[in-house]
Amino acid sequence: MASNHSVTLDTINPKILECEYAVRGEIVTLAQKLQQELTENPDSHPFDEILYCNIGNPQSLGQQPITFFREVLALCDHPAILDKTETQGLFSADSIERAFQILDQIPGRATGAYSHSQGIKGLRDTIAAGIEARDGFPADPNDIFLTDGASPAVHMMMQLLIRSKNDGIFCPIPQYPLYSASIALHGGTLVPYYLDEATGWGLEISELMNQLQQAKSKGITVRALVVINPGNPTGQVLAENNQRQIVEFCKNEGLVLLADEVYQENIYVPDKKFHSFKKVARSMGYGERDISLVSFQSVSKGYYGECGKRGGYMEVTGFSPEIREQIYKVASVNLCSNISGQILASLVMNPPKVGDESYESYFAEKDAILSSLVKRAQQLEEALNSLEGVSCNRAEGAMYLFPRIRLPNKAIEAAQSVNTVPDAFYARRLLNATGIVVVPGSGFGQVPGTWHFRCTILPQEDRIPAIISRLSEYHKGFMNEFRD
Repeated sequence: MASNHSVTLDTINPKILECEYAVRGEIVTLAQKLQQELTENPDSHPFDEILYCNIGNPQSLGQQPITFFREVLALCDHPAILDKTETQGLFSADSIERAFQILDQIPGRATGAYSHSQGIKGLRDTIAAGIEARDGFPADPNDIFLTDGASPAVHMMMQLLIRSKNDGIFCPIPQYPLYSASIALHGGTLVPYYLDEATGWGLEISELMNQLQQAKSKGITVRALVVINPGNPTGQVLAENNQRQIVEFCKNEGLVLLADEVYQENIYVPDKKFHSFKKVARSMGYGERDISLVSFQSVSKGYYGECGKRGGYMEVTGFSPEIREQIYKVASVNLCSNISGQILASLVMNPPKVGDESYESYFAEKDAILSSLVKRAQQLEEALNSLEGVSCNRAEGAMYLFPRIRLPNKAIEAAQSVNTVPDAFYARRLLNATGIVVVPGSGFGQVPGTWHFRCTILPQEDRIPAIISRLSEYHKGFMNEFRD
């Protein structure tokens, strides 16, 4: 059909064409189509539901929100009920007290009003105090920029650092596609450093040095290093000594350290602990003048899983006042982040304490979620490792497993014959046969010639056996069909 549209794929910004986001890519689009078909005709497929194991979206898979957080949010959003006598019986005393405290910090006591572009000052004070309590080192509320989830904060830093294709950003491979997408959108170059699957997705400084030299030889100026800890999609937790090496490397090479720490509450093994990069840098004696460091946190992950509330922040340290002004200017273009997300970010960093009325119920909810995630991770990990040609490193943290699948040559040839990457071929057939949605490893990057997929550990515990059963049956049939 002839069209006189002036906007075509040839005339839009080429950076948008270059940008990809596999977590909501082709496989998910197909899943949504199948879901619509199931709604219209429940017998149209050999399964009765779509199981979304593609994205870290806990509440969509049945995880319940933390009661205290939601009580405070409800009271802040509708403060008229604070004065009603019935409220005392419906809400805990400490949630009522916290709502009063927060409303006193909001100009006009109105959650529907714009705030300061960095976020409400009183909430930033609370977050800074939470960071200080976590790390044992001072935190400045003026270093906190509240954002709609961690993603806009990442975009803000890419906008700041990338001047042209000649500017590079170090990213782990495999990586969370937000990073490759934001680097592409802002016109930079992704400089990969490969995590070592054989050593539990280890990060080797020799690999960073090697990739840095290669980038320099191509005329690329590397500006920053992205570290995701705990890892997404790989689920590893960095050892503190490894973090020290990374800090030293960034300091010596003059790189901004971009620390994605959104899974800091999601640690599942007793031999690993979360240490923020800021804590590590300060414990090494490095301060504001020694290293530029930006850490990202979000209300979407952890045990809270408030993805739809879009709350998060970045803590920006080690930049001159002139550069801080420029970051503030970029933040102010967006006016402010949403107020519910800001309130949640303050609650996440300052939850109920021992002695508060809500503490026991809060702790029970938190513990139930995290201990269940540990069980789910272990069950899925064991099941994946039992499959022919599949190996899966242990899930130390985050919300995902990233198994390697050794596909038969016939399967690789079949994928190539339909112009599809082999792990996407596997994932598409898995979806069509079982209704299980996973993300092909090619969407995250991987060592050439290896194939993976990312699967969340988020479906509720009672759904895990069905997922394991469906996946195992499918995999057995796939391997038999394409056996060399």
